Amino acid sequence: MTTRFTPKFWKPGTAGPGQGLQEERQSTKDAEAQPVKYNPNQSMSIEQQRQKLPVFQHRSHILYLVERYQTVVIIGETGSGKSTQIPQYLLEAGWAAEGHVIAVTQPRRVAAITVADRIAEERGTLLGDEVGYMIRFDDCSDPNNTRMLFLTDGMLIREIMKDPLLRKYSIIMVDEAHERSINTDILLGLLRKIQKKRNDLKVIVASATLNAEEMRDFFNSNDTKEPLNDTATILTVEGREFPVDIHYLLDPHPDYLKATVETVMKIHFNQREGDILAFLTGQEEVQRVVSMLIDEAKKLKKDDLKMKVLPMHGSLPASEQMKVFERTSRYVRKIVVATNIAETSITINGIVYIVDCGFVKIKAYNPTSGIESLVIVPVSQASANQRAGRAGRVRAGKAYRLYTETAYDGLPESTVAEMQRSDLAPVVLQLKALGISNVLRFHFLSAPPAQNMLRGLELLYALGALDDNGNLTSPLGLQMAEFPLSPMFAKMLLVSGEFGCSEEALTVAAMTQIQNVFVTPSGQKIRMDKAKRRFSCEEGDHVSLINIFNAFLKYGKNSKWCHEYFLNYKGLCRAVEIRNQLHRLLKKYNVPLNSCEDNVDAVRRCITASFFSNAAKLHYTGVYKTVRDEHVLNIHPTSVLFPEAPPQWVVFNEVVQTSKDFMRDMTVIKPEWLCELAPHFYQLGTERELASKKLKTDTDEEDD
Repeated sequence: MTTRFTPKFWKPGTAGPGQGLQEERQSTKDAEAQPVKYNPNQSMSIEQQRQKLPVFQHRSHILYLVERYQTVVIIGETGSGKSTQIPQYLLEAGWAAEGHVIAVTQPRRVAAITVADRIAEERGTLLGDEVGYMIRFDDCSDPNNTRMLFLTDGMLIREIMKDPLLRKYSIIMVDEAHERSINTDILLGLLRKIQKKRNDLKVIVASATLNAEEMRDFFNSNDTKEPLNDTATILTVEGREFPVDIHYLLDPHPDYLKATVETVMKIHFNQREGDILAFLTGQEEVQRVVSMLIDEAKKLKKDDLKMKVLPMHGSLPASEQMKVFERTSRYVRKIVVATNIAETSITINGIVYIVDCGFVKIKAYNPTSGIESLVIVPVSQASANQRAGRAGRVRAGKAYRLYTETAYDGLPESTVAEMQRSDLAPVVLQLKALGISNVLRFHFLSAPPAQNMLRGLELLYALGALDDNGNLTSPLGLQMAEFPLSPMFAKMLLVSGEFGCSEEALTVAAMTQIQNVFVTPSGQKIRMDKAKRRFSCEEGDHVSLINIFNAFLKYGKNSKWCHEYFLNYKGLCRAVEIRNQLHRLLKKYNVPLNSCEDNVDAVRRCITASFFSNAAKLHYTGVYKTVRDEHVLNIHPTSVLFPEAPPQWVVFNEVVQTSKDFMRDMTVIKPEWLCELAPHFYQLGTERELASKKLKTDTDEEDD
């Protein structure tokens, strides 16, 4: 007989662990009968709703500060209305007159779309006309009519590549700056540089949680130390939050996925109406918990409050993401299971209860091995508080943290900026393309480690994007910078014509941009694995992806066929769109568009010519070790090469770290291809010469 472990929570400050929850429940008994109000101002006109937002009281003050200073740092608490209202105040004040455009950046594409959609609705216009958005592989704007443009940070950097002074933009608002993504940090440094050339360009940096003084000082060009000469200032806007009760686990739980499901069900049965938002670390965890909750929902009795379980992560098609914003009846409780995309970038109305797993998946780069991994780490205190704040938007809420209060006290105050823990090859490539020749002297808000920067320069040199003087090569380096992909994928596409496989390379690049090619319905994993094997081949994941894509086209992009083979229909449709855009880029650069047909080696050689730095060899112990640094790796369970007889040599796209370091998206290669296609990477310098000799010796031994 097994004992079911149920998380027990304690509200700090109550009489004791045994009765804390009971007392807290009794204290809210009188309010039990009140229904949830998703939008208390729904009966008002749009204009009245706008005036009810806290930021409205600061409208005149904001417009004055924008006139007076070059840069305004606005700290607006969650629910203040800063993201939707400030751009409209600027538009109404005439900042988009004479053909100028107001640009608002978001770190995530979901946020860019949802905020643009909301503002278009408030202004009574069609999305894509006066209000538009621009994200990677999707442009919904009109060059002649759009006056307010919402775009991701990365897309605005691409706008700077087209026009280094951003002459068509009058104001740039950098929203959710506290996330400190790589693109956000690059953008802030570039805007600081542009302002020195354009005194009329105004910048607003908006955030919910941010070191405002550090940001102000970064932009302040006042050398006299006289406050009257400051070019940057700070404004704080209070929010509209209700109090949130925080509950912790009494003891650590060994499985936070199981604890999440149990806590959600506990809330569902014991708490009054109100939607639930559960935070997890990644797409796979979200899908697993969604599946478990759907199973629980099927067990509900006829008279029980119904459950509507929805996933939310960045890889979902936009139409699926929008489902979390749809309203439900009072007889249905909406349960959103999300990654940290729902932490700050988007606001889901009706959320009253938060379940916080206490972890987040972030990128981490090891400059010694040159491997960038996705690592699950504890959240910071700032992120934990931001997650809890999502419960206080419509009424007093509750946040259930699946860790102890002692564990919370030991969390770091804030997350390390992405710039300081990432592979910097894409950063260097972008900065070089923007004309910044000395990237080491670029003014970063948080300076990246020198070792990361050197490794990035080294990789770009090995890829042929930089010459001996550290300048972009022509045409390869200049063209690589134009692709909205990593440098390795950009190189793969640009050299694919030389290998006679550009059509296949386009398919590989497009298919690897969607994370979930296969979907696994509850209880059907065995059938899904069987369907997956129909497309699998011994050459590895990339060639298998080509098989899937070609079959998708062969059967007329049929959704029923996708359902039969457990394929992500909407994801594959998006891959078609992405491939078409990349196809146009290759035509622009006159890359020969050809197909290698059944010559699979051509594709594998093309991939090796670009991903040579991600090469690994099977060790006699059963694990893989990177060729250059002997970093221990394993085959990811989702790979078509798992658990078949492991190949001797592979290259891979990325590393995901959970219990071990797993290689994802792999291709089987021949070792001599590394010396042939990347001799500069494996033979330059004494250490690499030795490695090359060892590699050749190993190859000879295998041949014997």
